[in-house]
Amino acid sequence: MQDGLNKKKKIVVGMSGGIDSSVVLILLKKQGWQPIGVSLKLPVWQNKKNSLKENIHSSEKSLKIAASICKKINVPYYTIDAEKDFEKQVIKYSINEWQNSRTPNPCVICNPNFKFKQLINWAKKHKIKYIATGHYAQVKFNLGTKKYELLRAKDKNKDQTYNLCFLPQKYLKYIIFPLGKYTKKQVYNIAKKEGLRSFTQKQESKDFCFIAGQSLCPFLEEKIGKKQGLIIDSKGNTLSQHQGLHFFTIGQRKGIKLSGGPYFVTGFNKKKNILLVSKNKKDLLKKEIFVYPSLFISEEKIKKPIKAKVQIRYQQKPILADIIPEKSKLKIIFSRPILAPCSGQFAVFYQKNKCLGGGKII
Repeated sequence: MQDGLNKKKKIVVGMSGGIDSSVVLILLKKQGWQPIGVSLKLPVWQNKKNSLKENIHSSEKSLKIAASICKKINVPYYTIDAEKDFEKQVIKYSINEWQNSRTPNPCVICNPNFKFKQLINWAKKHKIKYIATGHYAQVKFNLGTKKYELLRAKDKNKDQTYNLCFLPQKYLKYIIFPLGKYTKKQVYNIAKKEGLRSFTQKQESKDFCFIAGQSLCPFLEEKIGKKQGLIIDSKGNTLSQHQGLHFFTIGQRKGIKLSGGPYFVTGFNKKKNILLVSKNKKDLLKKEIFVYPSLFISEEKIKKPIKAKVQIRYQQKPILADIIPEKSKLKIIFSRPILAPCSGQFAVFYQKNKCLGGGKII
């Protein structure tokens, strides 16, 4: 939490109805803040093939829980109908990535372009300066650089800085992450102590909040369609046909439907609509990648190579690498080969406990 805050102020708390945001509300009120609960109403793919009938983050049940916890501790509660903006900023982005044979990461894009933007704008409209969410991360103001820094959470297993790596300075100065110095176990204990036992069992969201994982292929078929092409192995042999490159991601093993495997997706020839596969998992190893666009949280572009630990997936162990500026792109050379970097996913940079920022793998 930023130092020197006057805690006798109002603060907007993003409420999902889950244990984390509920505990945030309780902690802030005990610390002397005047919290106001706000939930974003989000859309879900309306199709009988989608086993999700409501968005995980704003189901009727989760909104009722959010409202009840606010009522329980006597704080105001509001909902924002943000379905159209979510469709524009998150779902359309995801579809565009799939159309271009990239694997989207909606959370990294959602946080700066939608979620935090919505909460901060609502707060400003109501003359409230600060917002808080249940993310496991920390924000600190560096007195030397006069910049806000994004730091890993105390609970390294729950740390969410990877998905927050694109938050700019103009947002960080308004954001408080009360759970940054707590472990998940401590949060559960607080919830139980406060009599929130029923909330502790709420299922946490994974993958895409607007579509069930097993419904992804029907979703892609409706939104993008099918485009049949060849499946070719590393020796140039034609093995079979695929129904569309957007149904696959680098490193994928399941769903290729080839006998004599296992086969792994190693790449795409989008121009010729060819799916490239290999039996050799070593073909997925890469020593260097490029990222574009990129963002450094300090908002200062690097002019010469730097060393940092780079993480290419959420909760993956970061690997030491050289980050080298090359015109508008960044070249990343790893100290050892990494497995299956996916175009469209994000490489996130760390030095010790500090998240420097990140970039989209191309």
